[in-house]
Amino acid sequence: MARVAAIDCGTNSIRLLVADVTKRDDGTAWLRDVHREMKIVRLGQGVDATGRLAPEAIQRTREALAEYATVCRRKGVERVRMVATSATRDASNRDDFFGMTAEILGAPAEVITGDEEAGLSYLGAVADLDPEEGPFLVTDLGGGSTEFVLGTGTEVEAARSMDIGCVRLTERFIHSDPPKEDEIAEAEAFAREAIKEAFSVVPVEKAKTWIGVAGTVTTLSALVQGLEVYNSDVIHLSRITLDNVREITDRILSMTHDERASLGPMHPGRVDVICGGALVLRAIADELENRAGIRTLVCSEHDILDGIAFSLV
Repeated sequence: MARVAAIDCGTNSIRLLVADVTKRDDGTAWLRDVHREMKIVRLGQGVDATGRLAPEAIQRTREALAEYATVCRRKGVERVRMVATSATRDASNRDDFFGMTAEILGAPAEVITGDEEAGLSYLGAVADLDPEEGPFLVTDLGGGSTEFVLGTGTEVEAARSMDIGCVRLTERFIHSDPPKEDEIAEAEAFAREAIKEAFSVVPVEKAKTWIGVAGTVTTLSALVQGLEVYNSDVIHLSRITLDNVREITDRILSMTHDERASLGPMHPGRVDVICGGALVLRAIADELENRAGIRTLVCSEHDILDGIAFSLV
């Protein structure tokens, strides 16, 4: 058994998983959570417009990462892997970010490609599901990018990453509170075009089960279920219909910032980007129902973070 730490630094959040990894009799790995934590740092603040990481965003990330490094030491972590995704891939000053991560962790974060990100997300997302429910389509809807991965069991057949996520879509199109109809229409049209391009590469028609991961998906599941507070145990592997997705998206889009902030399961760092995320998810739902006849979304709390931990053994 090994105690490992996985750190995922995305466009909107930075997350930590400390886990004990053991091998089953059949040789596959199994994770036992020791500690999970998430902080909203908005590393991708303004990157879509400026092409650079904002100094204040790097500082927010530094503070969060320093806290995570302390947790790792206290928990007796043997191996650490940190990956950085969409925001850092796009930034001209990304060396500033990687110098900071090397200073705190002793080794720089890794920039992974969209395809690598997709594969790790898939590995984490399907671990708790019955292989008989496959083929699986995993959608990782992040702040700056969204990944689609089709696979059976632990084997990936096709993957595609598109540069559209809750932060990017919000910064480009959503400027009113609540969003105006023309802003919604432009954002959704943009998302649908990106999704169609991704689905020209990933044969989603083969999918039997759709799995959604990351904060937009899990927050919307909590709201659909009427939870008063965010509860990972209740959300993990919850199943909501695509009509649920459409209804909760309409509800979110009709709310003001303060109304969204008052929702019990809503993390403060998601209040201003959840509309963009919900629009992306609704567009995916419509396209999947048309192409694959899928009518249900499985919402998973396990994702790229778990995949990173698995990759350490």
